[in-house]
Amino acid sequence: MWACSVLLRSRGERPHVGPVTRGGFGRRLAIAGAGAAMIASLAGCAAGTDYARPTDAVPAKFKEDAVASVAATTRSGWKPIAPLDEAERGTWWRVFDDKELSKLLAEVEISNQNVALAAAAYDQSKQIIRQAQASLFPTITTNYSPTRRRSPTSGGDANYSNNFSNASNASWEIDVWGRIRRNIEANAAAAQASAADLANATLSAQIQLAVAYFNLRATDEAQALIEESLALFRRTRDISKNQYTVGTTSRADFITADNQVLTTEASAIQLGAQRAQYEHAIAVLIGRSPSAFSIPKRRWKARKPPAVPTGLPSELLERRPDIAAAERDLQSRNAMIGVAIANFYPKVSLSAALSFAATQPWPVAVANEVWSLSGSAAQTLFDGGALDAQREAAMASYRQAVAAYRQTVLAAFSQVENQLATIRLTAQQVARLDRAVAEAREAVSIYLNQYRVGTVVFTSVANAQSTLLGNIRSAVSARQTLYVATVDLIGALGGGWDASRLPPIEELSAIAAPPLPVPASALAAAAATQ
Repeated sequence: MWACSVLLRSRGERPHVGPVTRGGFGRRLAIAGAGAAMIASLAGCAAGTDYARPTDAVPAKFKEDAVASVAATTRSGWKPIAPLDEAERGTWWRVFDDKELSKLLAEVEISNQNVALAAAAYDQSKQIIRQAQASLFPTITTNYSPTRRRSPTSGGDANYSNNFSNASNASWEIDVWGRIRRNIEANAAAAQASAADLANATLSAQIQLAVAYFNLRATDEAQALIEESLALFRRTRDISKNQYTVGTTSRADFITADNQVLTTEASAIQLGAQRAQYEHAIAVLIGRSPSAFSIPKRRWKARKPPAVPTGLPSELLERRPDIAAAERDLQSRNAMIGVAIANFYPKVSLSAALSFAATQPWPVAVANEVWSLSGSAAQTLFDGGALDAQREAAMASYRQAVAAYRQTVLAAFSQVENQLATIRLTAQQVARLDRAVAEAREAVSIYLNQYRVGTVVFTSVANAQSTLLGNIRSAVSARQTLYVATVDLIGALGGGWDASRLPPIEELSAIAAPPLPVPASALAAAAATQ
């Protein structure tokens, strides 16, 4: 490391001989001002390349998309990405027309602790921007030191003396090569990524709650249907018991009927345990203690979930907060390459010092003051390849971010296709299972009537009832899968993201006036006491 320094003036020292000393201090200051102006003109440049949003290949339409209108308009090839980063999600849950669900989801953004964590991380990222911006301003320090001294004399008396000294220093790095500005850009883009992470945390918590809610309602529906089946099974058991009592059937028929009732009751108890777990999960997602939270039982209001329009695949890049966060990370890492390149160039700085010493604190005598003003340019000549390694590491970090971004995009398309396929095929499954349940109910009724008159054995009734119970469970499970897949599809599509509410990077990186050395509140309090 070497440094070149020009001493412009140091009071109390012998002036340096040379042209710069002629004409007095005013001329020296003018030359210094001209140099500062030249440096300021260079400060408009910044090392590294400006960020350009990447492009990505998108399909013309989703393979599994059943919406006919999507085929009318296609976008193929490569599309520049314009992520809708920190925009608020819409109230997507209203499509389910469930007041209880809407009430619970509204609490997520307020009380969920993961969302609170992400919000605090976003606030922290904004303060990191301010910390980076502080490097654009001078750093000023001061030290005031009063001293009282006693020294003995030869006659046994003592001499007392006072000394008051003050030293102030100022230093300012001129951002000639844009190192500081690139660092601010990196932190501002990282703040945007943090804001997108906040949006993603909120959406993820809402999707988790909605999934748990519909799983809970599925258990309510299953329990209600099992109770209906239990009423039928108990009547069958009573019939077999009466016929066994009068001797028309064997005890085995009664035991079989009673066993069917017992196993069905056990299934209902197991559903109760599952419901409790879903209820506890919902309580945690809205920031409440599970012991103080409950949801009343209720059957499904609708037999099937609403249809969800998917839009075009290219629009998915603009609607998912995780994709936006990955893209913002790209700009942050690109800016860090500029920081690494700027480190190859000299660091230009100005510094000033002012000090005085006196036997009284005030007034300050000009004769006792010492001051200096200097400029320097420090350049690394040899560091064993450290700067080269930093630059290569920054470039490798950017390539990592590109791969992570493209993987996020691919995963997003896969999630949408998976949920579309699940919805399409499960809807067909639900339709067939509903028919199977209806036919199984009819079969149970027919076999039970035939058993009463003695035309069939009880095994036929038991088999028909077992088939009915299995079909009921399968139908509820398929409908549960359909609801969950619909919620997951909404999440995979970004949850109704609105793109207009986010502070842009220019706003986040705008340089505000530095705060006062003493807080304004303290100054106001001091003024009020006078």
